[in-house]
Amino acid sequence: MIAAVETIQAELAAIVGDSAMSAGPDACRPFAVDGVEPRLVVYPSSAEQVAALLRCASERDLAVVPVRNGTKLGVGNAPRRYDLALSLKSLNRIWHYEPADLTVVVEPGMKLGDFQHFLARDGLWLPLDPRGGARASLGGILAANAAGPLRGRFGGPRDMVLGMKIATGDGKIIKTGGRVVKNVAGYDMAKLLIGSWGTLGVIVEVCFKLFTRPAARRTFVFHLGGLEAARDLRRQILKSPLGPLRMALVDGNAAEIVEGAGTKFETRNSKIETRSSNFELRGSNFEFWLEAGGSQNVLARFARELEELARGASVQMDKRDDATLVWDRIADFVTLVTENSKEAIVLRVPLPLDSSEEFLRMALDETQIRAFVSQPGSGVVTLVLSGEASGGNWPTSAASSVAKLRDLAEKLGGTMAVEHCPAEWKPLIDVWGRPGNDVEIMRQVKAVWDTKGVLSPGRFVGGI
Repeated sequence: MIAAVETIQAELAAIVGDSAMSAGPDACRPFAVDGVEPRLVVYPSSAEQVAALLRCASERDLAVVPVRNGTKLGVGNAPRRYDLALSLKSLNRIWHYEPADLTVVVEPGMKLGDFQHFLARDGLWLPLDPRGGARASLGGILAANAAGPLRGRFGGPRDMVLGMKIATGDGKIIKTGGRVVKNVAGYDMAKLLIGSWGTLGVIVEVCFKLFTRPAARRTFVFHLGGLEAARDLRRQILKSPLGPLRMALVDGNAAEIVEGAGTKFETRNSKIETRSSNFELRGSNFEFWLEAGGSQNVLARFARELEELARGASVQMDKRDDATLVWDRIADFVTLVTENSKEAIVLRVPLPLDSSEEFLRMALDETQIRAFVSQPGSGVVTLVLSGEASGGNWPTSAASSVAKLRDLAEKLGGTMAVEHCPAEWKPLIDVWGRPGNDVEIMRQVKAVWDTKGVLSPGRFVGGI
């Protein structure tokens, strides 16, 4: 056995070099997934090295999980097995950049914050605000199809990718799309890969379409007394000529967290009282955040029209010229919650646009719900469940609540996934829910590209 391990290490070192490979608990522990640690960590520096490593892993039947900063490693199922952490840290170069054409080709290991800083010199940006924020890698964002409130205006990662280069589980390199905006060849395959959580292939290069950065920004905050008011405000804004950059609806607990005023959850008098006939929530306050972008004239128009909406609805509205930090915290809300409440369960619920308030009205009957952030522009709701009053029965109670909330979401045409929960509770809680219509296509692709099933085995929906 020792001889076999030494042989594998020698083969991997021959590909990346001794200095780009680590072993031992101290080196491997940071890459653990739900407590499952790899045996080795490798740091390839090129797409060709990634492909060669995957070819070796397939031949040796070594399970591989692609990693970078680990901002989303806790999402999904624990891997059935895990031998090799494939760190993409060194793949962080920009290969082609055409600001006039609004295109760029970049490697997956670059952090979003560094990428935005590079683009800012030409007044450009990639309008994504995913979990992990500036720390998130571009490859991780694509693997998770991660986006925050900016999704409502600009779409998600799938809408911004023009082409990709992928290393398959069998060690081949394939391409989809191209560098020109009008070239949509391979678009469907790219859509399938984005959001597959590293189970179908490893993205080693991506071509993005870029956007012009807003000249200035201003945030407006509406203070609302109920979900009906939030629904009416959302509808009025979306049917108006205004085009906000992003919007977010938060409850009182979430507002304190994103504004840095608190980290613990209040229990709303231990029980939330609702009226079954409407959207009103007694004793609760909500904040509706809206960010506008453009010239000073555009921002002035936003201010006038939003002030008129506020007067018509008899609600208070505040203006904030610099709310960048708060928007960053809204986008990275899951991280803020899980860093301060280890037993919290966080649910992500994508819904039809006009169903989010109805879902929240019914979901808030669950006394374990401690905070939420909703994206009025895209219909995505993030719920935080916490069981301070459940004692030792919290895992069982949480599993029941998750199942109940998933049924509710599906009845309204949505889906639900568990973004975070303690690893030891995952056997009790269905993390992904029922597979969607594209799962069989994904199985077919995996059977062709990853014949030995070495890429992130069991991590994604349906055990893929």
